[in-house]
Amino acid sequence: MDAVLAAFQEQGKLRRCIAAERRFGEAEAVLRPPPPALGAGARQALAALGISELYSHQVEAIEAALAGRHVVIATPTASGKSLCFHLPVLEALARNPAATALYVYPTKALSRDQEHSLLGLLGNAGLASPAMVVDGDTPGDARRAARERCRVVLTNPDMLHAGILPSHARWASFFQGLEYVIVDELHTYRGVFGSHMAHVLARLRRIARFHGRDPQILGATATIGNPLAHAARLYGVPEDAVTLVDRSGAPRAAREVYIYNPPVVNEELGVRESSLKHAVSIAAELVRARVPTIVFGPSRNSVEVMLKYLRARAGDVAGAGAIMGYRGGYLPETRRRVEAGLRNGEILCVVATNALELGIDIGDLDAVVCAGYPGSVAATWQRFGRAGRRGTRSIAVLVCSSSALDQYLARDPDALFAASPEEARIDPTNVEVSIQHLKCAVFEAPFQLTAAGPLPARPAPAVGENHFGLDANATRDALEYLAGHGLVHASAGRYHWVGEAFPASSVSLRNIGWDNFVIIDVENGRSIAELDYRATHTMLHEQAIYQHDAEQYQVERLDFENHKAFVRKVEPDYFTTALTYRTVSVIEEASTRPFGAGHIGLGDVKVLERVTGYKKIKFFTHENAGYG
Repeated sequence: MDAVLAAFQEQGKLRRCIAAERRFGEAEAVLRPPPPALGAGARQALAALGISELYSHQVEAIEAALAGRHVVIATPTASGKSLCFHLPVLEALARNPAATALYVYPTKALSRDQEHSLLGLLGNAGLASPAMVVDGDTPGDARRAARERCRVVLTNPDMLHAGILPSHARWASFFQGLEYVIVDELHTYRGVFGSHMAHVLARLRRIARFHGRDPQILGATATIGNPLAHAARLYGVPEDAVTLVDRSGAPRAAREVYIYNPPVVNEELGVRESSLKHAVSIAAELVRARVPTIVFGPSRNSVEVMLKYLRARAGDVAGAGAIMGYRGGYLPETRRRVEAGLRNGEILCVVATNALELGIDIGDLDAVVCAGYPGSVAATWQRFGRAGRRGTRSIAVLVCSSSALDQYLARDPDALFAASPEEARIDPTNVEVSIQHLKCAVFEAPFQLTAAGPLPARPAPAVGENHFGLDANATRDALEYLAGHGLVHASAGRYHWVGEAFPASSVSLRNIGWDNFVIIDVENGRSIAELDYRATHTMLHEQAIYQHDAEQYQVERLDFENHKAFVRKVEPDYFTTALTYRTVSVIEEASTRPFGAGHIGLGDVKVLERVTGYKKIKFFTHENAGYG
């Protein structure tokens, strides 16, 4: 690494492109003895890991959890947040033979990554309690075993929403012992997804109460501007019911951060040389120096392009297998193979999308290269935090693109270095979201509310159970609305689901289609990848060059009806990018006010995006090779 840093400082061409650099010094650990309330099993598990003392924030979080508080831990990446909730869970399992715990991770990959470490802890604690991941990939017999025998279940929001909660009667023994709900990566639950997640957690707590339990929620988040307020709203509890742990006692290794701005090629238009190419050049120097590196790309296509370039420039150092890609669309076994290769040191460099921003264990990396600003201060520092996890010095390089926001950061680096991270915002009271989850909730268990009475103009106040985000009167009104549409039946003050449809199946938490398209190699009939519905239009249209693991496949046929794309391996000297046409139409304007030289409005809009064609781009030169 020293040689690479010296080249940064000495080579005039590189030095001229460095818009800013900052050095962040190391910090010593603040250690405390484990809380006295921890039992022998938890202490035995710590001893097996060689841990005799805990970081101060770990002790603070564990003490709050053992005192019966909801908790949110907001400390930097690699500060040992997992132990903050693993140890209270171990203590509960050891104390109560019927106790259970539910871990919720935002992605399948993250839940499976955490399964291994959790099983190790349970074994070291002398607990025979099995732990299992339950998601869409789990076979039916394994799900049955999890329901009947597992005391620790790891899942994701989608499976919890559409698989576990609607069939909670089958999970009765698990819910009857539920003491802890663990929600990791809270910062990912924002916007529409976060609003849905707040309702899923509210439904989870409602079903737990139905089975006689009121579990504590322990959460962890990367650094955001409002961790306490965000956690309280997501958990559905008042802020004073949540303990915030945000003073990290973990050691911090030295880190050097560079903002790198490629040379100008058109001063009038403000166009600069390709950020992808320059990110590859920097990463290639790091790989040649055998510095374990992660490169973040702005899109799936850019990841594949950079992977191809990087293997061409540095593949002779350790072989193409030591430089791998990681993005959405890769099959689960491919992603797990890459994760294992990073942990055991077989992979020297990985090129990834934001899929690796989350806390998946990817071993000991020393350098991060970001091709373009990811869009937020919080996401940038989350990416930078992927290196230096073993306590050694690390470097992070942000390679700016020609976009206005990237150039603003290059001119004013304090907008990144001195700015506070953004707040996470959700709106569980959104009517569209709330009504969808009310359908799911009444399907899971009936609501009981007093009747409105015989006078429609003066209905009696409702008394009974509230739906999350609504008072009793609004809940009754919403249920009456569903009853008027034949979905709910009211009888003796109880509202029962009578609709034929399974409501959770039509509610997508992530605001995208449920069905992925499978990508099939026609030469051998093998599935090589999968892609979500929206990305299919831009990456799998007929004649598109689909890139996978730095290899190219041409799409011969796209079968929309059966959600399949048939591709054939080719060796072109170009790749394709879709040309899209997007229109935004205002449906209804709720309010408007002056904003600078223009106006800003709030209301409903319709966004229509069409793929009108595609462009062929030459590899390495990025010249336009034609249209289709």
